[in-house]
Amino acid sequence: MTDRAGVVVAGGRSTRMGDREKAVLKVGGRPLVARVADALAAVADELVVNCRADQREAIAAVLADRDPAFAIDADPDRGPVAGVETGLRATDADYAAVVACDMPFLDPGLLRYLFERAAGHEAAVPKPAEWFEPLHAVYRPEQMAAACENALAEGEPRLVEPVFSLDFEVVERADLLAHGTLASFESVDTPADLRDAADRLE
Repeated sequence: MTDRAGVVVAGGRSTRMGDREKAVLKVGGRPLVARVADALAAVADELVVNCRADQREAIAAVLADRDPAFAIDADPDRGPVAGVETGLRATDADYAAVVACDMPFLDPGLLRYLFERAAGHEAAVPKPAEWFEPLHAVYRPEQMAAACENALAEGEPRLVEPVFSLDFEVVERADLLAHGTLASFESVDTPADLRDAADRLE
């Protein structure tokens, strides 16, 4: 058993990117999902990628140097709750950082701090502003996967709902700023976001 895993959730359709597979788009010369994997590799012993079956080949090609485990969605398009459950069931780590595939500024220092805050609890979930960030959080895999399964059975599409059933630490903005950068939470959703991130990474 590994102590810490990193789980990348990449199964979304990226509709605002047109017909392009967002996870493998390059920003600053490196595919988005590879940038995320690099950050996770700095703090985790194992890498898991959750995606649809039709994404696997392209993602595997850009992560060949990382050799991730793949957790393939059996029933695609069920949303992030299903993706997180599938990803977490693919690891037996004590704790797992769960992040989206489109965060080019993901901060390893902040992830490391979330692992520390999660110790002795079932999760550590950031709250950098008004809202929680459950796709940039650390969980005990078995407990969060079970909570996601329950949420899906109840027809609940929001990822924050299974979080609320856990014993979780809220990591407030001040603590986040003391241990990393809030840019870690920024995602790339549109071509304009992609251009902006590329400019900032040059």
